Amino acid sequence: MPIKIIEGLPVRTRLEAENVYTIDASRAMTQDIRPLRIVILNLMPKKEETELHLLRLLGNTPLQVDIEFLYTETHKSRNTPTSHLQKFYRTLDEIRDERFDGMIVTGAPVEKLDFDQVDYIEELEEILKWSETHVFSRFFICWGAQFALNRYYGFDKVILPGKLFGIFKYKNILPEHPLVRGFDDQFDVPQSRHTRMDFSTLDRHPGLKVLSVHPEFGPDILSTADSRELYIFGHLEYERDTLQTEYERDIEKGVDVGMPHNYFPQDDSHNPPHFNWKSHGHLLFNNWLNETYQNTYYDLKDLEK
Repeated sequence: MPIKIIEGLPVRTRLEAENVYTIDASRAMTQDIRPLRIVILNLMPKKEETELHLLRLLGNTPLQVDIEFLYTETHKSRNTPTSHLQKFYRTLDEIRDERFDGMIVTGAPVEKLDFDQVDYIEELEEILKWSETHVFSRFFICWGAQFALNRYYGFDKVILPGKLFGIFKYKNILPEHPLVRGFDDQFDVPQSRHTRMDFSTLDRHPGLKVLSVHPEFGPDILSTADSRELYIFGHLEYERDTLQTEYERDIEKGVDVGMPHNYFPQDDSHNPPHFNWKSHGHLLFNNWLNETYQNTYYDLKDLEK
């Protein structure tokens, strides 16, 4: 089944060229089915790039998924035209009375800041609070996961001595869990971050389940016991060249960054990079959509009961 996106969204042409099925609102109105409603809070600066990454994965499902994009009004985007936001995105005030089956909160390039130093943090806290009664299932990625785990469980953020950058192998420690169903015992995950969470008090939170772990860097995928909240610090949504683009950008800026770990064959940046996490990216998003579909309310008004 297709994903429904707002008419005219520029990345739709790219998606259709890749055989990712999309429909616009006018055609969706003729479908006699109950679609999943997903809202994506896109905190990344290059919003169209993130749209493409996420829609590729959300479009690979037999379910019809209706997509809305949300942005923070209190932050002035320097990398995405205001016209794009006004045409294809909505604000919290515009969706405040609506309900959704799922919400995705992306990462953001603010991880070195204390949470309270982020200029849109109050609006983000308001969105988080709103989602508790208006969204059934939530999926937090990278900095979005750090923020939510800090606010809900009090875990502190720790600056790493060096950037965690490249492809790293994680162990699937709960293979029977529905959110990692079909995952290999070990699988590769792109990482690109300067921080980690201090999980020294994790044993005090039995409602949190660790689904995957690295022997040095610790947990990467976690969920709540009811599977309604999913957290991941890595980027299974990344494309083959995402880390390459980031690496080349940093080199051009004169940033002292090491070559991405286990990414370029023979550690030669002239070689096409490995792309060995794609299937697990599709699995994770499909598992999340399926788990949401199986458990969400048919009538989303029941969320407030």
